[in-house]
Amino acid sequence: MLHCGDLIAPSTLHAVVGLGLPLHVIHGNNTGDLYYLSKWAQEPKNRLQYYGQDGSLVLAERRIFLVHYPHYAKAMALTGDYDLVCNGHEHRAVIERITNIKGGETVRIDPGTVAGVSAPATYVFGDLETLEFAIRPVPAAVKT
Repeated sequence: MLHCGDLIAPSTLHAVVGLGLPLHVIHGNNTGDLYYLSKWAQEPKNRLQYYGQDGSLVLAERRIFLVHYPHYAKAMALTGDYDLVCNGHEHRAVIERITNIKGGETVRIDPGTVAGVSAPATYVFGDLETLEFAIRPVPAAVKT
């Protein structure tokens, strides 16, 4: 799982840690409690990798860059150094292919806002092997 910033309360991650999936996180302009986030990332059971302002990683042999701001993401996509560049901040879901300076394409994704802040609540689900991605709505909470 990749998180593109504005994680105001790291305690909200408790809901996804139970899934047992690795979680890669950067902070955005709404940084929240960075001390707790850094401390929580040190606990191996959480499978949380906190990068700070931006992060570069390799998953499934794909080079991935995470940053919050779209202008920074577009610039990194143009370099051709990454297969996938993910950003937040726009609060609207975007999937685009950017022709880079090396003559290839880099996929840029903004998953939108899982909280539904100024736009419908969305996330992006995808396949790193094929670099095919889809915007999906966040399901409404089930009331009991």
